[in-house]
Amino acid sequence: MRRYIAAAALAVALALPTLARGQDYPTRMVRLIVNSQAGGTADATTRLLADELSRRWSQSVIVDDVTGAGGNIGAAQALRAEPDGYTLLVSHPGPLTINGLLFKSMAYDPAKVAPISVLITFPNVLVVSKALGINTLAEFIAYAKANPGKVTYGSQGVGTTTHLAGSLLSERLGAGMIHVPYRGSPAAIIDLTGGRLDMMFDNLGTATPQYKAGATRIIAVADDRRSPILPDVPTMAEAGLPGFRSVTWFGLMAPERTPKPIVDKIQKDVAAIFADPAFLERLKALSVDPAAMTPAASAKFIAEETVLWSKVVKDAKINPVE
Repeated sequence: MRRYIAAAALAVALALPTLARGQDYPTRMVRLIVNSQAGGTADATTRLLADELSRRWSQSVIVDDVTGAGGNIGAAQALRAEPDGYTLLVSHPGPLTINGLLFKSMAYDPAKVAPISVLITFPNVLVVSKALGINTLAEFIAYAKANPGKVTYGSQGVGTTTHLAGSLLSERLGAGMIHVPYRGSPAAIIDLTGGRLDMMFDNLGTATPQYKAGATRIIAVADDRRSPILPDVPTMAEAGLPGFRSVTWFGLMAPERTPKPIVDKIQKDVAAIFADPAFLERLKALSVDPAAMTPAASAKFIAEETVLWSKVVKDAKINPVE
C-alpha cells in the first residue's frame, strides 16, 4: 500500500510542472505563423486575434506571414518548433489536409499537430477578368469549352482550396485550363484586374472589394447558399453546376506534444474572444464566419476535411509536385 501511495504521489509531483505551465502561460512573447500572404483574410483575422490575446495575456503576440510551397514552409516552421505554446500556426486547409497528396516530400508530418481551434470559414467565389466580357457562369463555361487549353486560372498557391476548385472546374468542363499559382490572393488579383489572368476562385472577403469597385466580376458563389454580402450573385448550383462547393477555413494549431494544459488554456481564451460581440463585428467586416471549436471538435473537423479534399484531388486528377 505504501508503494502505491508513493507512486501516486510521484505521478502528481511529475504532473505539477505541466499544470503550472498551463496556468502561468504565457510568460513571454508568442509568435503566430500565418502561412498565407500579408493582406489576405487569414492575416487580417490573425492580427485581430493577436491584439485581443496580447491584451488578455499581457504579453506580446506577433504575427509572422511565412508563405511558399502551398503553405508548407510556414507549417514546417511552426510544427517543428519547440512544443511549448510559444510558436503557433494559423493555417488554411492545404498543409493540414491535402498537401500530403500534392507534394512528393514535405519537411513536416501533417499528422503531427495539436489542433487548438478552427477559427473561421468562408466560401470561395468564382471571379473573372472584365477583359473576358463574361457576366454569367454559363457564358464562362461556353468560353472555356470553346478555348481548350488556353484559359488561365489563378490560385493562392498549390494545395489551397482555390487551386483545387479551379482544377475541379477544369476537369468537369473538360477545358484543360492552365493553373497559375501565386503566393496569396493579392498578387493574383492584380493580374486578374490587369487582364493577364482569366479567372480564379478566391475567398469572399478578399474578392469583394475589387468586385464592388468594378474592377472584376464575381459570377458565382461556391457554397450551398447565397452570401448575404452578395445576395444577387447565384451559387454554382443555381448557375448550372450542381454539387460544386468550395469553402475555405483557417485554424490555430500547435506542434505535437504541446502540453494539453497549454492547448486548453489557449483554446479557452480564443473561445472567450470569439464570444465577444465587438470582436464578432470586426470579423463580420472581413466577410468571414466565426467557427471557434474545441481541440477535439477541431481534430474531427480536420479529419473530415481530409477525406473531402482527398476526393477532390482524385476527381480533379492533380499530380503530385516536387
